[in-house]
Amino acid sequence: MFRANAAETLALAAGGLWLAGWAHGRVGLFDRWNIPRPVTGGLLLAACVSLLRAAGVECEFDTLLRDLFTLAFFTTIGLRASVGLLRRDSGTVLVCLALALAGAELQNAVGILSAKALGLNPLLGIIAGSTTLAGGPATALAFGKTFEDMGVADAQTVGVASAVFGILAAGLLGGAVGGWLIRRHGLVARGGAVAAAVAAQRGEWLFTLAAIAAAMGLGSVVSRGIAAAGVTLPGYIGAMIVAAAIRFWDDRGRARLDEMVLAKVGELSLGLFISMALLTLKLWVLAALAVPLVVILTLQVVVTTLFAVFIAYRWLGRDYEGAVATAGWTGFMLGTTANAVASMAALEGRHGSAPRARLAVPVVGAFLIDFTNSFVILSGADFVRRFLL
Repeated sequence: MFRANAAETLALAAGGLWLAGWAHGRVGLFDRWNIPRPVTGGLLLAACVSLLRAAGVECEFDTLLRDLFTLAFFTTIGLRASVGLLRRDSGTVLVCLALALAGAELQNAVGILSAKALGLNPLLGIIAGSTTLAGGPATALAFGKTFEDMGVADAQTVGVASAVFGILAAGLLGGAVGGWLIRRHGLVARGGAVAAAVAAQRGEWLFTLAAIAAAMGLGSVVSRGIAAAGVTLPGYIGAMIVAAAIRFWDDRGRARLDEMVLAKVGELSLGLFISMALLTLKLWVLAALAVPLVVILTLQVVVTTLFAVFIAYRWLGRDYEGAVATAGWTGFMLGTTANAVASMAALEGRHGSAPRARLAVPVVGAFLIDFTNSFVILSGADFVRRFLL
């Protein structure tokens, strides 16, 4: 048994990022398909862990820093959600949210019909639908007990395994979808007023770091209050709410938040979080999934990807920004907002800035869809129990 403490887990995750840089420098396919480097590094580490397990060595990792980096990443998203910028491009946010809701309903419909056709409990289709794909691991864990109470055995285990499947698919497909759209339509990046406004805002780095820490701490208290009220939402929502409030207060005052510091902290937190998350994923859990569930999830990935290419891209603008936003939409609809941001960052690193997509997608993927998806899940489960069971 190999047990890594928090510092050792951090060192391995950082090594994974370096390993990804080495791999991308030698295998051009990774960059051509716009696979984010943290995803590459994390999957290589996860493969090593799986090989060790096959050799008889079990590995355990301390997840404390993974959770902190997750919280820090989503906090920076909240602090970058300037009301002025959001108001300037609220249309993209609303369109992205509408597409996310439509995609969540579609995932549940595909899941229910597929489960029914395979002779499974239709509620399993919702677990392998928006609960774990649009929702992600946190929603899978949060709703596991609810579905078990409805009669779905081992719903939490199935949900987490399905979410792992979605995260891997999102990491591999998000950037690839955006890159294909860019090549297919000959799209070119254009600088905009939003990018100029963001780049112009320079503040105090020490105040910015203090704001991140304060939002994380106070947000934890808010999240506990939300949970105590019986509302099921991911734990980082509280930090995002507090962070957005701090940003609103700062925009109305001295504008002391430094955009460059927020971007760098968010980028570092995202990279280490993804690397750690994939390192601690048990890839062999996917091998243990029953064949019918793999069939449902594979169908979900195909349908969601087709929806992204033929519908989401058209409604998100049919331009370079729309292609990047579509990559991000695919990322959070199959995996998590971290997948979405990593996919968009990979595209921006190769093709140029997409400020509109960078602003709208995280707000929807990390905040708005988590509120609305809860109602989609519960209404779908109620429909199944009324008419299909």
